[in-house]
Amino acid sequence: MHLQDPPDESAREPVPGRPGREKSLLKIDRIEIYACEYPTAGYFKFFVGPRGVVGRAAVVVKITADNGVVGWGQSVPSFRWSDETPETVVSVLRDYFAPALIGVDALDLNAAQAALDGALACRFSTAMPIARAGIDLALHDLLGKLTARSLAELWGRSPGGAVTLSWTVNPRNLDELDGLLEEGWRRGYRNFNIKIAPDPVVDLELARRVRRRAPHGFLWADANCGYDLATALEVAPRLADVGVDVLESPLPPNRISGYQRLKQQGALPILMDEGIISPIELEEFVRLGMLDGIAVKPARAGGLLSARRQIELMEHHGMIWLGSGLSDPDIALAASLGLYAAYGLQRPAALNGPQFVVGDVLTVPLSLSNAIATVPAGPGIGVEVDEEKLRQLAVRDF
Repeated sequence: MHLQDPPDESAREPVPGRPGREKSLLKIDRIEIYACEYPTAGYFKFFVGPRGVVGRAAVVVKITADNGVVGWGQSVPSFRWSDETPETVVSVLRDYFAPALIGVDALDLNAAQAALDGALACRFSTAMPIARAGIDLALHDLLGKLTARSLAELWGRSPGGAVTLSWTVNPRNLDELDGLLEEGWRRGYRNFNIKIAPDPVVDLELARRVRRRAPHGFLWADANCGYDLATALEVAPRLADVGVDVLESPLPPNRISGYQRLKQQGALPILMDEGIISPIELEEFVRLGMLDGIAVKPARAGGLLSARRQIELMEHHGMIWLGSGLSDPDIALAASLGLYAAYGLQRPAALNGPQFVVGDVLTVPLSLSNAIATVPAGPGIGVEVDEEKLRQLAVRDF
């Protein structure tokens, strides 16, 4: 993780029945990579591919210990959201991260993380975090299955309860809005996250109409870095006036003084997402007075270890953390649910995989009813993969 702060002792996973740091005889034997394309339903701006292909690309990671136990993970690249593509994720996982882990103690999560740290040089923050997230999830899943513990148990926490989800509203024009709201309402959603920017006139009307339809729900506006500072300063108080609860990523993350001015303005709680990869820059941004909280994404943060450290940092500073994702399909979604439940998420999570992604690769699909997602209860991430389903979604000419 390239962290400069003291090691997090909670990340040192003791082996049941033996002293915590004693080496085991179990080693990581092989790592397999599967590039997949999940079908999607409905329009979402991040799903349109470079040749007009619409779908949710994902890269599944299978780590096998030398006793045959398997851990599963999933990376979820989106070239319209980050600079990681399915091609780069496959290359980095196959040629850099996977070779670094072969032969590493399968029960020593710290040793595995150190091996990943040494596989690629970092620039501003953790190298290739979306690719790394897939392998981090698989390492956690493997450790949980080898020790018969859930994610929450690995962290010494209560498993928590079910997670309430938010409905994403991303109309191409306002004429589509009523239909999108009614579909979400019909499926049991009462909380909404809206995609805004760059047009504040459209954004204010969008927010006003969503608040009118859900007067008591949590209303979360995400600009995906789409405003300039002058527009953000003008629109934030007006979004607050029509009932928006938080404003996420109004500016690109390198606009430090702009974030400081928005926080000082105080019209809405200012959350950051893009640009926060590791706890290091998050701590620096807190010191600089740039934010009131963050949208946590294991997929963006390099995996579960980094994401939970960020949650703990927010809790330490008494700041907001919201649960979010990158339209995660089944495996990554299960990991996020386990994390958010274990840390007692208080607000609806913007995990819109169930809204947009069709199909799964699981032997038992995740349970969702009336916008309430049940956290898988098994060891590790809590799911098992149906490898025939996986083969059907795999992109063979990748």
